[in-house]
Amino acid sequence: MTTIRLISSMATKALLADLVALYTAQAPDVQVLVESVGGVAAAQRVQAGEAFDCVMLASDAIDKLVASDHVQAGSRVDLVQSSVAVAVPAGAPAPDISSEAALKAAILSARTLGYSTGPSGVQLAKQFEVWGIADQIKDRMVQAQPGVPVGQLIAQGEVALGFQQLSEMLGVPGITIVGGLPPGVEIITTFSGSVAATSLQAQAVQAMLAFWASAACADTKVRHGMVAA
Repeated sequence: MTTIRLISSMATKALLADLVALYTAQAPDVQVLVESVGGVAAAQRVQAGEAFDCVMLASDAIDKLVASDHVQAGSRVDLVQSSVAVAVPAGAPAPDISSEAALKAAILSARTLGYSTGPSGVQLAKQFEVWGIADQIKDRMVQAQPGVPVGQLIAQGEVALGFQQLSEMLGVPGITIVGGLPPGVEIITTFSGSVAATSLQAQAVQAMLAFWASAACADTKVRHGMVAA
């Protein structure tokens, strides 16, 4: 039995559960142990030298780990593209987010705004700077703690308008997903897998990633609100 230890961000936690099941069904001699934590924490643990075989994070985070020799150069496999969605508490009126101007107006009128510590939160903050509204809304911003879904804060009434990867919004009770960001300001993150520098199972990891990148997994990715990269 080959055991692969994988660490990922929360954005791909639910997806990985299904991808692992698909892979082990056709590779029964492989056991895949997945740990999903906040993306920043995952990268820090890999950088600290903790032993993993596979790392699945946003592609730019993988590239940084390649540059610091914590994952193997040339082993990155782009697996999914994930878009950011907007959600409100269940029963609340859905704001118009059909255009950039409408989205900006909805943000300016929202009582509280929720975002994550992940790549979507970083990109969202940049967009607020571009619009010139960052200072205007900073006191209304609520950042979810690592590993806590923004949808949970929305459902609890702590956030009136929340932003996070669609994959992390799906299935959260107590919220209504309004839709994705409008054309021109979409936030799309590519999540990639790579072989950790500490791995002694490089070939097994590469075989697994190749399967996950194949057409056999395309429908599973769509079901989780993502598309094949």
